[in-house]
Amino acid sequence: MIVDDLTITAIATAPGMGAIAVIRLSGKDAITICDKVFKSTKGKKQLSEQKPNTIHHGTILDENRPVDEVLVSLFKAPRSYTGEDIVEISCHGSQIVQQQILELLVRSGARLAQPGEFTLRAFLNGKIDLSQAEAIADLISSSSEAARRVALQQMRGGFSNKLKELREQLLTFIALIELELDFSEEDVEFADRKQLVGLINEILSVIEKMIKSFQLGNVIKQGIPVTIAGKPNVGKSTLLNRLLNEERAIVSEIAGTTRDTIEDTINLGGISFRFIDTAGLRHTSDTIESIGVERAYAKISQAKVILLIVDAQIGYEEIIQSVEEINKNITSDQTLIVLVNKEDKADKEHINKILTKLKESYPNIYSLPISAKAGHNIDLLTNYLINIGLHGQPETDEVIVTNVRHYESLIRTKENLDEALAGLNNNLSSDLLAIDIRQAIHYIGEITGDITTDDILGHIFSKFCIGK
Repeated sequence: MIVDDLTITAIATAPGMGAIAVIRLSGKDAITICDKVFKSTKGKKQLSEQKPNTIHHGTILDENRPVDEVLVSLFKAPRSYTGEDIVEISCHGSQIVQQQILELLVRSGARLAQPGEFTLRAFLNGKIDLSQAEAIADLISSSSEAARRVALQQMRGGFSNKLKELREQLLTFIALIELELDFSEEDVEFADRKQLVGLINEILSVIEKMIKSFQLGNVIKQGIPVTIAGKPNVGKSTLLNRLLNEERAIVSEIAGTTRDTIEDTINLGGISFRFIDTAGLRHTSDTIESIGVERAYAKISQAKVILLIVDAQIGYEEIIQSVEEINKNITSDQTLIVLVNKEDKADKEHINKILTKLKESYPNIYSLPISAKAGHNIDLLTNYLINIGLHGQPETDEVIVTNVRHYESLIRTKENLDEALAGLNNNLSSDLLAIDIRQAIHYIGEITGDITTDDILGHIFSKFCIGK
């Protein structure tokens, strides 16, 4: 990424036409550049003479030609998002208007911003740390209430404040250990080994809790994976279409129509669910269909919830066989729901017997008669899914790890702290202990941005939208 002190500009609102759009400028010349193209409605004062945190009505001019009537918001360094002077121009949402103003600002001395460059400058100017910057991107892309809440908590520093606290404790001890190295000939001990063991155990407890939270955090961020499974023609694609309220999957009387997985995400009760329709589970000589069946089993193993659909018109023994085949291969972290589909075509007494026998054989598995085609009991299914999702939601102030980069750094931190703890228990010398603790401090610093490389920054901020 380009890192310079030039004033940058970009359209900050979503692409397309709307009632208004916002064009942002940031940099030491932001106010001067805007003064070149903006004429205030009231008074002859230029923006550079105005107080910060004020809004001004006027016209954007291309020489003497009016481009648009706008509002200009003024923020002066260091009290702004980036820590630099910022001007935000609220114009009408016409794409032509937006482009003309943007081109005018570039001609007047600004440079087009790169993706995430405003937030990158906020990080480089010490307004936020790296984990907060990533949380901003997560907040923008959040598609559920839980994802929004976790991202907002991280953006406000809940996660990074905890990490900084742990890092400071380790830095204090490493300073004492390295002080001992300076006085190694005098055999002086500045760091209490028992106290250090207690501190590392305390920090490990927090780190391990964060590592374990990643499974929940990943679900919150990506959506709860729900695999729809069953034999061919039991109504898997029909159920997916019903849940999504659109014709997403092809529905046909021909067995084996779905040969690959079909995925889509919907929001139920503020929780994102990622539904995956799979190929029918059966033995087949068709090479392509058999690959689809293999992928179906792979998706079942990855799912948080498995919706196993069985045909209400078949015998109980065949249904039990289908349930047993799936149930024996799932873990305690997965939830299996048996949906007895096409209940509108089957005898009610037969369905009741199926449900009774399922309850007797699998008391911990929720079973429900549905008609995916007619929509019967789909509301009960969605309510049950919402309840499953709500059980996994975090407390308001709970630190949840949602980022793979953070997770990997925490794993490495734990490994080095485990090594340091083992070294303490084996009475290793101070210089060897210092290596492991220094490495742990390094990996914590990678998360918050105390330790960074251009590669890390480029990778993170390239994922941002332009204008943020």
